[in-house]
Amino acid sequence: MPYKIGFDREKYIDMQSEHITARRAEIGGKLYLEMGGKLFDDHHASRVLPGFTPDNKIAMLDRIKDDIEIVICFSALDLVRQKVRADLGITYEDDVLRLVDVFRDRGFLVENVVCTQIEGHNPLVETFLERLARLGLKVSRHYMIPGYPHDTSAVVSENGFGRNDYVETSRDLIVLTAPGPGSGKLATCMSQVYHDNQRGIPAGYAKFETFPIWNLPLSHPVNLAYEAATADLDDINVIDQYHLDAYGEQVTSYNRDIDVFPLLRSLLKEVTGTEPYKSPTDMGVNMVGHCISDDAACRYAAEQEIIRRYFHALVAERRTDADSTVSDRVANVMRKANVTVTDRAVVAPALAIAEQTGNPGAALELPSGQIVTGKTSDLLGPSAAVLLNALKALAEIPDDVHLLSPASIEPIQSLKTRHLGSVNPRLHTDEVLIALSVSASSDPQAAAALDHLKYLRGCDAHVTTILGSVDEGIFRSLGVLATTEPQYWRKALYHKR
Repeated sequence: MPYKIGFDREKYIDMQSEHITARRAEIGGKLYLEMGGKLFDDHHASRVLPGFTPDNKIAMLDRIKDDIEIVICFSALDLVRQKVRADLGITYEDDVLRLVDVFRDRGFLVENVVCTQIEGHNPLVETFLERLARLGLKVSRHYMIPGYPHDTSAVVSENGFGRNDYVETSRDLIVLTAPGPGSGKLATCMSQVYHDNQRGIPAGYAKFETFPIWNLPLSHPVNLAYEAATADLDDINVIDQYHLDAYGEQVTSYNRDIDVFPLLRSLLKEVTGTEPYKSPTDMGVNMVGHCISDDAACRYAAEQEIIRRYFHALVAERRTDADSTVSDRVANVMRKANVTVTDRAVVAPALAIAEQTGNPGAALELPSGQIVTGKTSDLLGPSAAVLLNALKALAEIPDDVHLLSPASIEPIQSLKTRHLGSVNPRLHTDEVLIALSVSASSDPQAAAALDHLKYLRGCDAHVTTILGSVDEGIFRSLGVLATTEPQYWRKALYHKR
């Protein structure tokens, strides 16, 4: 069910924009602001900090939009392996284009894209870069640097950062963002500071990393949820020892920031003659921790996110026949958070339906806390069934009322199996919603059910079989937080998504 509000959105927008403006004044000259996590569509933050909206960061930057230029970074390695944004279901390659459009639609200046971690010549990478150039974007190439980040003398040299293209910017506050983690934003910032210094341009660096939240303990579920979210990167939350040594204050950071801090400190000292930061935490401008209004609500939401990440890892490993490395890491995070899959309320009811019927089952928790279930039938799959049952419950339509008659479903089944080559005659969630929309023109109860779709946003659901791409996409579009068991409906080596 949608979680109790635990985060003050308006306070965050005010505090964060003011703090960035203050840091910019402290730095002077150009400020390269690395945005950790997602600048737009930050669904992870909205799930673990209920009240934080997916566009919260961009709404905050709207306050200082006229001073900002946005640069988008992406890794050549992610292009080659066709990495996909799990929350949106699109490749990083497509997300670069989407982000440019999103920022421009909101009035932000976006002219530059940077391809990082280039090593050798790859036709796939070069084809995409040529496409970006044809679209009118300025494309910069940044290369793999041997010894990065530990060999500072090699990195801060003509053969290190000096090999990278210089990104020509027109404003003094440059926000660097990316489709996802590991995209090379920090290295791009440091490369720019190096090149600006070579040109006699004062420049500095700061970081806006939402997670882990520096003023929450390591063991706080919100910080543990970040570990679960980045288990594929093997990110680990750690105490910032530099901050502890400098100020005697224990704060939370993570391994990659700790690893790269000596390089950053050496770089800034070499190119500016100063050491503005004594710790990785000093680099940050994150005010999120000051805007939590209900700690218990955020703890609960984060615990549920950790469990969801566990199921997602299991399914990803099943789909690719990979080993259990990532799910084992998330399982370890679950132990730290003292939660198990049984703490996800929709899991047991879905499994019970599957056990009772011998076919896949589903369960969905409504905003009231009521749990509805769906079973596999000749007409509907479990996802479609639970969706219909949830809408009936929300609209207070009796169980014995059929929103879709068999007579309206059978022609769709016939079309699928006889003409479209489907081996599964059961309706998917999109087909159910289309059929329901058709019925709504003449059936007031169908219309009432459709009117309650909006109340599914933020609700949890669990299905005992791996979803196809259609059902997965519909749940995502509706805002339903769905998980599944790592099992396919039928035994086979190949499964169409």
